[in-house]
Amino acid sequence: MPLKMRSMKSIIKNACLIFGFAAFFNAVNAQEIIQNDTVKKVVPKPVSQKQKIDGVIGVVGDYVILDSDIDIAYIEIANQGNPIKDITRCQLLGKLLEDKLYAHQAVQDSIVVTDAEINSMMQERIDAFVERAGSMEKLLKIYNRPNEEEFRTYFFDILKMGKLTSEMRNKIIENVEITPEEVRTFFRKFPKEELPQIGAEVEVSQIVINPEVTKEERQKVIDKLNEFRNDVMAGNGSFFSKAVLYSKDEGTKSNGGFMRVNRKTNLVKEFKERAFSLEEGQISEPFQTEYGWHIILVEKIRGQDVDLRHILLIPKISEEAMQEAKDKIIGIRNKIVNGEISFADAARNSSDEKETRANGGVLINPQTLDPRFDLTKMDPSLYVQISDLNEGQVSQPMVDEDRLGRKTFKLITVTKRYDAHTADYAQDYLKIKDLALKEKQIKAISKWTDEKIKETYIKINGEYRDCVFVNNWLKK
Repeated sequence: MPLKMRSMKSIIKNACLIFGFAAFFNAVNAQEIIQNDTVKKVVPKPVSQKQKIDGVIGVVGDYVILDSDIDIAYIEIANQGNPIKDITRCQLLGKLLEDKLYAHQAVQDSIVVTDAEINSMMQERIDAFVERAGSMEKLLKIYNRPNEEEFRTYFFDILKMGKLTSEMRNKIIENVEITPEEVRTFFRKFPKEELPQIGAEVEVSQIVINPEVTKEERQKVIDKLNEFRNDVMAGNGSFFSKAVLYSKDEGTKSNGGFMRVNRKTNLVKEFKERAFSLEEGQISEPFQTEYGWHIILVEKIRGQDVDLRHILLIPKISEEAMQEAKDKIIGIRNKIVNGEISFADAARNSSDEKETRANGGVLINPQTLDPRFDLTKMDPSLYVQISDLNEGQVSQPMVDEDRLGRKTFKLITVTKRYDAHTADYAQDYLKIKDLALKEKQIKAISKWTDEKIKETYIKINGEYRDCVFVNNWLKK
């Protein structure tokens, strides 16, 4: 399939589409490239209600696509606040076909995705969906599911296929690399008038001071967890009910603290070490992680997977501790403003945030993995904090609160501002390198897709055969 790359802007657009296209495709990672100039916007003629409910409109290997899958894709895109009026059913079918192709080939290549991996991410995703919909009842109505159990089963399958898709795509591009000479050649092939405008950006650093937990408050939490442990061991109440009533882990408390984990599950080291040190039916002693204090009950060991329940408690912070932290950060700010120490050195010496302390408090953009933040795309809460700061200016101490309700004090500074400008090779090398790499990855994915379409059983039914796709799904 030849790719029509006529400008850097089209590469940017296609990179955005292929590496992230609304929430639904983030979940299932369907990846067909949508190019408005190459995909005819064909909307199939209306079909009967019977077909609409259960009609199989496509098959890729062992996977089927229902007409209702496209309806759900529209729901997901709309729920994310993205416009759907210019997205056709043919375009969505193209994405779903490629999604199934990835998943099918992942199975053929023996890529393993465990149930534990899916369970570990499912509750967080469902919680976000419920928050967006307003309630579980409304969510079930949107997805036309009779009860929560059926929705979880349905959503589990979507997440698992999405993980297979993601793993397969990563396998395709994992060895695609770009050399400095290729980056230079990529940049030089575009006329100056076609170079994109880079929006205003900032580099930001911060210093975080955590109020200290007193020994008394820490002991209260340990004693409470020991009380829960002893009650359960004595038969005075269930671990499930105590997790529902008392745990501060909002992601698992509604399910009695349940988690299925293995050694690859993305959990802090201390938690995994404790989980895999217990026998079935055993309850741990209270132990500490960066999130607070826990106890774990191991319910079942399934080979490499462990079914467990846990309770998280967080010690309270006293007013005295809050005042001490505030006084400390005010003192740090005064030293920086008076020129006694640089912001970076103060961060290295005093910040309690281990992720940024070593590099002088510099924040890394999670989307680009570099220090620059596009002002139009950065997190709104961060934008509010830095919008009025001049380069080199240090904010007043501010109180921040994480998702667990823990308060911290922090200072922020804008270490550098970049005005909006036309892309420049030297100044924007990392961005240009990323675009050049994306183009190369798109080509690798396209070549792989062409080859696998030829090797895989694919069928498209009904009026969807009238669609014009980017990929040769109809094998004409």
